[in-house]
Amino acid sequence: MAIRYELIKECKQTGARLGRLHTPHGVIETPIFMPVGTQATVKAMTPEELKEIEAQIILSNTYHLYLRPGHELVKEAGGLHKFMNWDRPILTDSGGFQVFSLGELRKITEEGVTFQSHLDGSRHFLSPERVMEVETALGADIIMAFDECAPYPADYDYVKKSMERTTRWAVRCKEAFTNTENQALFGIVQGGMYKDLREKSAADLVALDFPGYSIGGLSVGEPKELMYEVLDYTTPLLPKDKPRYLMGVGSPDALIEGAIRGVDMFDCVLPTRIARNGTAMTSQGKVVIKNAKYTRDFSPLDPECDCYCCKNYTKAYIRHLYKADEILSSRLLSTHNLHFLLNLMKQVRQAIMEDRLMDFRNEFFTKYYGDSEL
Repeated sequence: MAIRYELIKECKQTGARLGRLHTPHGVIETPIFMPVGTQATVKAMTPEELKEIEAQIILSNTYHLYLRPGHELVKEAGGLHKFMNWDRPILTDSGGFQVFSLGELRKITEEGVTFQSHLDGSRHFLSPERVMEVETALGADIIMAFDECAPYPADYDYVKKSMERTTRWAVRCKEAFTNTENQALFGIVQGGMYKDLREKSAADLVALDFPGYSIGGLSVGEPKELMYEVLDYTTPLLPKDKPRYLMGVGSPDALIEGAIRGVDMFDCVLPTRIARNGTAMTSQGKVVIKNAKYTRDFSPLDPECDCYCCKNYTKAYIRHLYKADEILSSRLLSTHNLHFLLNLMKQVRQAIMEDRLMDFRNEFFTKYYGDSEL
């Protein structure tokens, strides 16, 4: 097995898990947030800067790398780690979410998905077997099975057929995947917002004995209360001795609530995307740096933060950069936001160790959102 999950402790207040995930490129302390490097780069960040803020693992996107520069080129370069100069763990998604979000540009059949590239309109076909070929060439430590991500809302019959196809594709992915000594293939639990479908999907995938499990089809537009409800009954269905990964989630409240419900791994483009739009996450809540009230604010973004941005620059200066459309604005805000979430997960891990995660949740929510009952 390429990876091994080690359960260290469960929080007495919540049941949240503290663990270690052993991979070919290092050990990951969980629960963990994974910065997203869609196209073999976390936007505006160098690998050295990611290490400085203690990023343990990053995520890259199979769909985008398949289209550009192509998985064959990445393989020729020695794999994704060498290509992007990152010697810590990497996870690649299957590209399923991106393909299915193409709407009219794609057609789903039992064999796979035919789609048009969003770059040049060229036609492509991805099957479970093809995705395994691509992800093997990319060489990430953890890879995802090819799944169908149902939209929200969607009717029961559609989600049922989609979930069943995802399970059949998972079987095909496992049969096609052979690089088990160097990579770990995760199954993805689907089933939309329907409890019986989630239960069926989890049971079928657990029977296939994957080394880890992802929870897909959430954070796709549903209310957060509904997402938490689905997690409440889905996460306990997954093996305790294997990692659990909630895909596409990255807001501070969802990270904490997910950890409370036993999730080990999270990813999202949120911190770098809002950074490019001039928004920072801070211990006091969000700061929208373009607001005029920061014109002469010579304090750091977050007085409680020790990241490079907060130690060296003021809100007034970052606002000036943003208003002047300077690239440094995106770099500084991305550094801060990623540091903020990585540090948040470090605090979550400490709270689990000390059996006080629910207390930490309430304290954090009161400061960040002004409401511990959020």
